[in-house]
Amino acid sequence: MTIELTYLAWTAFLTGALWLPYVTCQTLTNGLLEPVNYTDPAQRPMPLWGVRGNRAQMNAVEAFAPFAAMVLILHATGQENATTAFLCASFFWLRLVHAAVFLAGIPYIRTVIFTLAWIAEVGLFWQIVT
Repeated sequence: MTIELTYLAWTAFLTGALWLPYVTCQTLTNGLLEPVNYTDPAQRPMPLWGVRGNRAQMNAVEAFAPFAAMVLILHATGQENATTAFLCASFFWLRLVHAAVFLAGIPYIRTVIFTLAWIAEVGLFWQIVT
């Protein structure tokens, strides 16, 4: 498997696992779901770190689709190279740090890391179109 596909798999796993902080917070704060919770979509009270966990997971899902599409295009067209491997690795590690910083509630750094990961996606796009 190529480096690009390996980092795509790791990014998929990370994205898929980011529901854990939110659900953990919900359970620790409010206990297990009751039958009424399945029919009433009202948000139960939750500490800010749980809210950030939910937002971090949604943000990861939104960022995953374009990354995955570009990695698959690169693979299908045989355009993988050292630059695309570096960009895919960078994207994964930046997204991992982004999730940690998001959960911790550290201001400003989260935006810088998000932007750097987006620049990695722009780099992948540039590799595809040139």
